[in-house]
Amino acid sequence: MTLRHEPDGRDVVATDAEASALAAPPLLVLDRVARYLDEQRLGEGPIAWSRVGEGQSNATFLLRRGETELVLRRGPRPPLPRSAHDMLREARVQGMLRDADFPVPRILAVCDDERLLGVPFYVMEYLRGDVITETLPARFDEPAPRRAVAEAAVEALARLHAIDVASGPLAGLGRPDGYLERQLARFGGLWEQVSRRRLPEVDGVARRLAERVPPTPRAAVVHGDFRLGNLMFAPGARPEVSAVLDWEMATLGDPLADVGYFTATWSEPGSPGTTMELSPVTRLDGFPDRAGLAARYAELTGADLDAIRWYQSLALWKSAVFSEAIYTRWLAGERPDDTVFAPRLEHGVPQLLALADELATAG
Repeated sequence: MTLRHEPDGRDVVATDAEASALAAPPLLVLDRVARYLDEQRLGEGPIAWSRVGEGQSNATFLLRRGETELVLRRGPRPPLPRSAHDMLREARVQGMLRDADFPVPRILAVCDDERLLGVPFYVMEYLRGDVITETLPARFDEPAPRRAVAEAAVEALARLHAIDVASGPLAGLGRPDGYLERQLARFGGLWEQVSRRRLPEVDGVARRLAERVPPTPRAAVVHGDFRLGNLMFAPGARPEVSAVLDWEMATLGDPLADVGYFTATWSEPGSPGTTMELSPVTRLDGFPDRAGLAARYAELTGADLDAIRWYQSLALWKSAVFSEAIYTRWLAGERPDDTVFAPRLEHGVPQLLALADELATAG
């Protein structure tokens, strides 16, 4: 077969025989995956593949076997903390959300046998639609449908937060009490583990956030990475979110943490263009600004957003920590395929911290 390569030449896909000769394990070993899919009765014949999505950690592939189209999602190459890339848990979360009538792809198979790819993985249905980041589908590329895209995104977030978590399977997804305090402790403790440099703003922002932790209004499913790039829009003329993707950080907690992240990472005219503004298309005329997003969420849910700047500061501070982990892995040569995102983090992480500090001080 012909191997497809990442830009640095590291192999992404190989056969079983080829994999043993490679310096780094491929992300997909096609004949192993084919045998597994045969066992699950998912398609027939050889696999055609392409990598999809913009994820900075987990890898997602579109697989085609004859008329069957599937999506395989797996964690990055080891060694990495399992808790950060738990594909088995992510698959369970999606199953529970689908049972709660929330739009997520249907899980078709889950594999915990690490002998196949070195890490667990799962297979889900392939949905046709559009994920919006840098460009818009022609049907949405006017001011009125642009606004409708943003409103559909906010409505999806409000719908997520309206799911009943008081009982049923989702009630065991996490511990909502003390969620914000645990986030501060967890990410504050991570910095020394993931960074090679000292940036005093990390501790400074953490202190200011800890001094004014707002009361959590209620418990809800928190996505943890809710942004435009993790939403799929249905093919129709009216903007409609057909699926919310990437559930690796989902838990129970304060729903306003999602609102803070969604708004803090939303691009608007005049925004500084941080490394976490991953959907620059929203600077175009017709898209609401961050305040408009927050106002729409409050209108739909009745939420009190007086402390929104605190939540936005938390979002950017956390983003700085996990971005630093990516930057450190890149410095160590563990992300040689990354020629765009990671190199920007040398200055991008301090920029995120500066903005988080500004919001924490103002909030």
